[in-house]
Amino acid sequence: MGNLIASAGIVAIPLLLFSVLSLTLIGERSYFWFRVWRRQDAVIQKALRLLQTNEDAAIKLLQKQTDLPVPRIFLEALELQEPTPEEFRLALESAAQSELPTLRRFSTALDSIVAVSPLLGLLGTVLGLMASFSSLTLGDIGQSDAIGVTGGISEALSSTVLGLVVAIVTLLFSNTFRGFYRRQTALIREYGGRLELIYRRKHRLYHQ
Repeated sequence: MGNLIASAGIVAIPLLLFSVLSLTLIGERSYFWFRVWRRQDAVIQKALRLLQTNEDAAIKLLQKQTDLPVPRIFLEALELQEPTPEEFRLALESAAQSELPTLRRFSTALDSIVAVSPLLGLLGTVLGLMASFSSLTLGDIGQSDAIGVTGGISEALSSTVLGLVVAIVTLLFSNTFRGFYRRQTALIREYGGRLELIYRRKHRLYHQ
């Protein structure tokens, strides 16, 4: 890998920066989704059960888990002062919408790295081929020319490989995080519907 980077030429610098940025964002998103999938489902299931018998205990449970998206959404609605069912639903929907940027955080940056890295690799290929052709002298095939040609071809191929490696690794994780996002939005709708149903039942009982 060290030889590959060394032979990639000037485009190795932005590609290395992209690789470091990509790994940093992948690490942050992996940690975020690990916390969500490890803890959130159990917390929400317990909170939904508590809401049917002890709303204060459910709110206290959710307040201890505000680093997770769904508890934050629930609290936005549950902490309203005697809302109507319509107000409760609107609070849930607006809170869910406000969480979407957090769930999609860094997706644009990852997509940009996927798109630009192969182009940088292609740029390195062009520069390497240009270096190869510039080292050729018509009618003179000496040892120095051969070294220049092979060096330029090595730069062209190495930059292409490096750009594709950065793009492929980033794309795999980007698609994984996109799948997590879609699954999470579906769960938010499911959990929000269950919470709204519980609230409507309690509201109807209190106002009979």
